[in-house]
Amino acid sequence: MSDRLFEELLEETKRLFVEKFGTAPQTLVAAPGRVNLIGEHTDYNGGYVFPMAIERCTIIAASPTTSSTATIFSNNMGAVAEFVLDPDVPPAEKVEWTSYVQGAIALSIKKGAKVPGFNAVINSNVPLGGGLSSSASLEVAVATLMEELGGVSFGKVEKALMCQQVEHVYAKMACGIMDQFISALGEKDYAMLLDCRSQKPEMIPFVDPSVSVLITNSNVKHELTGSEYPERRASCEEAARRFGVALLRDVSLDELLASKDKLIDAENGDRLFKRAFHAVGEDVRTLKTAEALKIGDWETVGAQMYASHDSLRDDYEVSCPEIDALVDIARNIGMSGGVIGSRITGGGFGGCTVSLVKTDKVDEIARILKEEYKKRIGKDATTFSTRPAQGARVL
Repeated sequence: MSDRLFEELLEETKRLFVEKFGTAPQTLVAAPGRVNLIGEHTDYNGGYVFPMAIERCTIIAASPTTSSTATIFSNNMGAVAEFVLDPDVPPAEKVEWTSYVQGAIALSIKKGAKVPGFNAVINSNVPLGGGLSSSASLEVAVATLMEELGGVSFGKVEKALMCQQVEHVYAKMACGIMDQFISALGEKDYAMLLDCRSQKPEMIPFVDPSVSVLITNSNVKHELTGSEYPERRASCEEAARRFGVALLRDVSLDELLASKDKLIDAENGDRLFKRAFHAVGEDVRTLKTAEALKIGDWETVGAQMYASHDSLRDDYEVSCPEIDALVDIARNIGMSGGVIGSRITGGGFGGCTVSLVKTDKVDEIARILKEEYKKRIGKDATTFSTRPAQGARVL
C-alpha cells in the first residue's frame, strides 16, 4: 500500500472515531494482512512457508473509558458491538467478526493485560475472503491494542501464538502459525522464511525496487462441503504414518519417490502419494525460492512459483478454473512482458493469485490480467501491488 492509501485509511479511522465517540482517539495501532509467496499446505506438515506482510492493514483507534465494557464499531461490518471484559465468557456458537475481537481481548486479559473499559473503531483495507489473512490482521491488531491499553508487552512471538489460539478457540479454525507470525513479526523490505516446526523465522531481504508483488483477486470462492481441508490433512498424516514419521517434513523427496508403493493401495489409489508428493516437494521449492531471492535469481524464483501452482492444481487439487486462468494469463505474458512468476496463494478453491512482476510494468500487467480474465471467465478481477510491509505496531 502506498503511503497515500495508508494515510487515507488512518485519517478515515480517526474521523470515524470522532463521529462515533465525540473525541479524538488516544491510541492508534495497525497490523497488516499477508500474502504467501510460496509454501502452501506445508504448515500442518511441519514444513516451511514464505510469507510477507502486505501494504494493506487493519487500523484500530481507541480511547480508555471509565466503564467496565468495550464498545467497538467495525467500519467494514457497519456494526457496533459491546464486550464485557471478562475472559471467562465462553465463545459464541456462531463465528462472526466479534469472535476474533472477543478472543483477542479475553486471551490478552488472561495473559496479564489490565484492560480498562474502552471505545474503539476498527477499519481495514485488507480484502475479506481473499486469502490475505484479514482475520489474522484483526486479531493481531486487537492484541496490539490490548498491550497498549493494558500496560503489558507479550513479545511478538507470544502475541502471534496467542492470536493463533484465538483462531482455534473463538473462530473454530485449526489454522497453522503463518498468518499470525507474519502479521506480528513482519518487517518492511523482508519476506519471512518460517520453519513451522521450530517456529523460528528467518527474515530474507526483498529490497530490489525493480520487482513488486501483484495480487490478483479472482473474486470467486467456491462453496466447499467442509471435508476438503480435513481430507488433505488426514491424507498427509496417513502418509507420514506409513513412513513411520510424525510429520511429512521428515520424509525426503528421494525417500518418497523410492518408496512410492507405500502410498498406493486399492482404497486410495494414488491419492495419498499425490498429497504427499505436493507437501514434500513444496518444502523443496520453498527453500529454493528463499535461497534464490537472497541472490536476486528471479528466474529460479519464478520457476518455483509456477511449479508450486502446478502441484497445487494437479497433486493437491485445491485450485479452480478461475485461478488457473489467472496463472495461465500471467505465464503467457512471461518474463519478456514483466511477469517473473505466478501462483495461487492461500488455502485454495478461489481467492487470489500472487505474481512477482517488474515494477515498471505493474499497471500494464494488471490491465492485461483483468481484460483477459473477463474474456475467459466473464467475471471482474481486482488487483493491487505491494512491497513487503511492516508488521504490527503502535502508530
